[in-house]
Amino acid sequence: MKTQLSKKRPEKHLLRPLKSKAGRNFSGRITVRHRGGGVKKMYRMVDFGQEKLGVKGRIVAFEYDPNRTAYLALVQYEGGDRRYVLAAHNTNVGDEILCAADAVVKTGNRVMLKNVPIGTEVFNIELMAGKGGQMVRSAGSTAKVMAYEGKYIHLQMPSKEVRKVGAECFATIGQASHPEYRFENLHTAGAMRRKGWRPTVRGSAMNPCDHPHGGGEGRTGIGLKNSKTPWGKPAMGIRTRNRKKWTAKLIVKRRSK
Repeated sequence: MKTQLSKKRPEKHLLRPLKSKAGRNFSGRITVRHRGGGVKKMYRMVDFGQEKLGVKGRIVAFEYDPNRTAYLALVQYEGGDRRYVLAAHNTNVGDEILCAADAVVKTGNRVMLKNVPIGTEVFNIELMAGKGGQMVRSAGSTAKVMAYEGKYIHLQMPSKEVRKVGAECFATIGQASHPEYRFENLHTAGAMRRKGWRPTVRGSAMNPCDHPHGGGEGRTGIGLKNSKTPWGKPAMGIRTRNRKKWTAKLIVKRRSK
């Protein structure tokens, strides 16, 4: 699909200005470290839901989106209207796609989950009917339909967690585009800077007052069984999900550690 990427300019009516937040929250405090700078980007208005329900469309072009890892497909619908949607892997320019509750189960079509056969791979999945796709949207990701249970469908997520999702929710058939993303290497520090990532200093290279891993003569171990954050909290592998959250009842099988 990478060879099919269009070199044309993005659709002007589907672009919006995007202000860089540099890892800060609504009050201006840094909540994500090592962010800032980078090339200025425009946001592409993507149809994650069913804005064109029941209207046939044809893929006109595939485009790169600087705001996400998957590629976008520019779709022209009957009547001439154009929209961006998340591109499915193994689709081509000229393919026809359709978003309908009982559409044919083929790659690129958007179908209601209750009409999807068991074993089918899907992506861009709704959590609440009518809200638009919220899960499984990154490059190469896919979930699998495992079983039917009343008003719910069992989905195996990319993490191997099995979760219940409403049968009335929509999902796109296939795998999200650009699966080779996980093998790509940016090669240079400048490439990371242009994407808005600033340099990261290892905790073990700091002083003891700056990080729990810091201090010691020469190259020393962290002195702990597990690594910690700069604020002394456990890092890497610790479970952070609140087990008392109401959505916990929708999880059939948790992901293996």
